Amino acid sequence: MSEYAAARLNMVEGQIRPNKVTDQRLVDAMLDIPREQFVPKAARGIAYVDEDLAIGKGRYLMEPMVFARMLQEVGIDATDVVLDIGSGSGYSTAVLARLAATVVGIESDAELAGQATEALTAVGADNAVIIMAPLAEGYPQQAPYDVIVIEGLVSEVPDGILAQLAEGGRLVSAVMGDRGVGEVKLFQRSGGVTSARTLFEAHTHPLPGFEAKPKFVF
Repeated sequence: MSEYAAARLNMVEGQIRPNKVTDQRLVDAMLDIPREQFVPKAARGIAYVDEDLAIGKGRYLMEPMVFARMLQEVGIDATDVVLDIGSGSGYSTAVLARLAATVVGIESDAELAGQATEALTAVGADNAVIIMAPLAEGYPQQAPYDVIVIEGLVSEVPDGILAQLAEGGRLVSAVMGDRGVGEVKLFQRSGGVTSARTLFEAHTHPLPGFEAKPKFVF
């Protein structure tokens, strides 16, 4: 077993499984995708660290445990069409591609989008595509989606993104809570109405483009 394969196994056994992640398809996907190929070369030795990992351009790969719990909670079926918002270097999109039928990853940074496209090709994720687009707008051109995943902390989930959910669709994201702590929330669309519930707290980095809008004071 290679050094990276051993680190990947340790990530799953030490971070993922102990934190209530029991979806075997998800576990297998995270064992399969080489996380080290989605981080800068200088950071490959810490690719499996149990915290957010900087990938450049002020962007981060989400902590493995938080990412895994989010995907388990949103529940991805093999027939689902998924929108991955803020795909960064492509790791999240690669994992999602192992779980879903089709994945559309959107990225606003051209360099990261290029890296993600190359990395996805390298891991054989031929059911995923990276598209350059403003993150906070989602990608309505391919909507509706069965699942939407937002890869970072947001002040709120825009209505325009929620509108891209299919009937029965789910969205998962870390959202800034009232106490100044990130809370992972699950949004579900049913009967044309979207509801939300809080799942767990998560200390993850903000995703650019989703900053809180200034409030007018009269």
